[in-house]
Amino acid sequence: MRRSRFAAYVGSLLLAAAAVLTGTGTAHAAQGPYVALGDSYSSGVGAGSYLSSSGDCDRSTKAYPYLWAAAHSPSAFDFTACSGARTGDVLANQLGPLSSATALVSLTIGGNDAGFSDVMTTCVLQSDSACTSRINTAKAYVDSTLPGQLDSVYDAIRAKAPNAHVVVLGYPRFYKLGTTCVGLSATKRQAINGAADYLDTAINKVAANHGFSFGDVRTTFSGHEICSGSSWLHSLNLLNIGESYHPTAAGQSGGYLPVLTSAA
Repeated sequence: MRRSRFAAYVGSLLLAAAAVLTGTGTAHAAQGPYVALGDSYSSGVGAGSYLSSSGDCDRSTKAYPYLWAAAHSPSAFDFTACSGARTGDVLANQLGPLSSATALVSLTIGGNDAGFSDVMTTCVLQSDSACTSRINTAKAYVDSTLPGQLDSVYDAIRAKAPNAHVVVLGYPRFYKLGTTCVGLSATKRQAINGAADYLDTAINKVAANHGFSFGDVRTTFSGHEICSGSSWLHSLNLLNIGESYHPTAAGQSGGYLPVLTSAA
């Protein structure tokens, strides 16, 4: 009896090893249908190689959702993230592919609601004090209004995709501090980084309240901020304003993709 149990145990180990080597074991949940929602950081603005079918949404084949799907071959992949999206846009236009079969959902959202574009415009064109004031206004919005908007999006995702693993990714810090950098003052750069941290903290808290995973990209972007000498973010580009302060293709593949891969 003791020998037969041992033989069964060894046999089960061999079967498990074979499943791992051949891929015949139970599939990871993330290999089921994957839906990528969100704003320009998820659609891939700044990475180039945009899908013509995506129109003004600027979905890129170099964006982290597209790269993840190419690497993991989910049974279905729906890419509805769109440049400029706010929480209301996700609710109105992006949730169609979600279902009880959806296994993985990823998204970045909240930056446009908090006034990201206006903050950066103010900080680039106006004084230190104007920049700081506009950031304080954004922080007040993040405190008072954004959590409720995120709740609405996260509730809708869970209602439509009750079995999905949801990964909410944050935003990077934009500037490397403590180094000589042409352009914005050190005061502005520090304030902008602080605003990114403030937004990430708020998003993380709401995501956790819903049982969602938070993907913190500040760690992967560390050393690759603007002014680092090896930036994964576009600085101000007057020839293509829309790409300014968005991840490059390297930022998508080196900054966002590993975080989703780890969290998924």
